[in-house]
Amino acid sequence: MSTTLNYNSLPEADEAQLRTTALRVREHIIRMATGGGCFIGASLSCADLIVYLYGRHLRVAPSRLDDPNRDYLFLSKGHDVPALYGTLAELGYIDRDRLAAHLSPNDAIYWHPNRRIPGVEFHSGSLGHLLSVAIGVALDIKMRGTDNRVYVIMGDGELNEGSIWEGLLVANAYGLDNLVGIVDRNEFQANIRTEELIPLEPLASKFEAFGWSTERINGHSFQEMEGAFGSLPFESGRPSMIIADTVRGRGCPSIEWRADRWFMRLGEEDADLLMRELHGGEGGTLAAEPLVVR
Repeated sequence: MSTTLNYNSLPEADEAQLRTTALRVREHIIRMATGGGCFIGASLSCADLIVYLYGRHLRVAPSRLDDPNRDYLFLSKGHDVPALYGTLAELGYIDRDRLAAHLSPNDAIYWHPNRRIPGVEFHSGSLGHLLSVAIGVALDIKMRGTDNRVYVIMGDGELNEGSIWEGLLVANAYGLDNLVGIVDRNEFQANIRTEELIPLEPLASKFEAFGWSTERINGHSFQEMEGAFGSLPFESGRPSMIIADTVRGRGCPSIEWRADRWFMRLGEEDADLLMRELHGGEGGTLAAEPLVVR
């Protein structure tokens, strides 16, 4: 492992620093929901996880993005990329000013992760694919004999893709204990609850049956993240899975747990209302009609 790379963007980050960074990331998400809009609910649900991983845990740094001994993070649920964009901006991977170019044809700050953006490891957007990519990278690392790890964030709705379950079997077959799966368990798939569409529970038991050592945490608790990620791998010779229970729309009470607020195209007035909620003030009634995708 390289000893010259300063891996952590916030090497001594305490919980207060992480929460401050996560708050700023949520501000960025709300701003990115203006104009063309974004998948705001799911982006808000996974913001804490991405901030923790990049800010505290992953062995990666903006100055050495091509280091072969770095950790890898793949955002398989690519529609949550505003949370990733905001984190990369806050931690120095990209300029904050670039976020204003969200959905502009003149920049790659677009709907889904793009490798043209520093800190993004792989394109994603078509759900169910990046676990397989992560397996390939983890297997390569095993064959090279280094100790870096591969992390892949998946959505709970994404688990309906059969390729996920095929990948789970392959990862177990090769004993990839350097591979970490993370499920953003916000209990929604698009504009319906997962348990109303195709029930997932008991989810932990299913992952265990596929050979993964599994823990379940509060996906908004940095203390629980520290305990889980600090204990990797959970079991030698087995890949690790972390089910992170989260709240869709986290931080903005008027859209939390709302099936009809999964994607939002905000005007400035609505954005101001959500920003006030985010900072603990009273919001109001959103003028924008929810987008219904049929």
